Amino acid sequence: MSADTEILMLLRAPHLLAPHAFTTRAGGVSTGVFGASHRNLSQGGLNLDDREDDAQAVMENRRRLGAALGFSPESYARLTQVHGTDVITAQGPGLWTGDALVTDRSGVLLTIGTADCYPILFEDPHAGVIGAAHAGWKGTLGRIAAYTVQAMTRLGAVPERLKVAVGPGICGARYEVSPELAGQFQKAGLGHAVVLNNGRVHLDLAAANLSVLREAGVPEGNVWLSGRCSTEEDFYSYRRDAGRTGRMWAVIGRRLPAEVQA
Repeated sequence: MSADTEILMLLRAPHLLAPHAFTTRAGGVSTGVFGASHRNLSQGGLNLDDREDDAQAVMENRRRLGAALGFSPESYARLTQVHGTDVITAQGPGLWTGDALVTDRSGVLLTIGTADCYPILFEDPHAGVIGAAHAGWKGTLGRIAAYTVQAMTRLGAVPERLKVAVGPGICGARYEVSPELAGQFQKAGLGHAVVLNNGRVHLDLAAANLSVLREAGVPEGNVWLSGRCSTEEDFYSYRRDAGRTGRMWAVIGRRLPAEVQA
């Protein structure tokens, strides 16, 4: 690993074999509200969204992330995320509209951006099929994780073999919602994710997605939950920072064979 990637703070799931990571705020060159800490804005942050940040800084951050995993900046398969349930089958790098990506191709780094929503990474190492999904409350309610499993199955994956990692997102204790939204989850069979906290209604999206994965045939023992909340200091949080913040990426890929890379 080159010197400029040694300080990257990348969270990894212990059971995924494919190169993957859930990024934090640390290890980049963005400054201001996109810095490594919302308390220390002068320290370089790993913001990976270029809609408001300096484009050159974001480009360097993306290069550092790819290099840490052995991929070039041209390897990313990305989404314009719309909080829906469309799953894109990526034949190579590119940009699409949707909320999940799957592929059986090498040399592609599937990418999900978040700042409170949950990123979910999938792998069937036997079939060589990987996936990545973006699950906010709308995607969770629509069962985006199950649609991702279905799309991977069409590529040869088997739900019982899938290894799944759920990265940092807003935790139930920090996610107060309206009674109306809680009612939608109850009607959808996900009422166990609704939690009362001092008389206020909260939503546990991690628990809801775990249920959706079980329904889709993924054994609970195959699912890893990071247990981290995006409102913690280490992460960008749309809710905590009142909409002015960066984005983390969750990425997973299959490297090209060494002879092809050469």
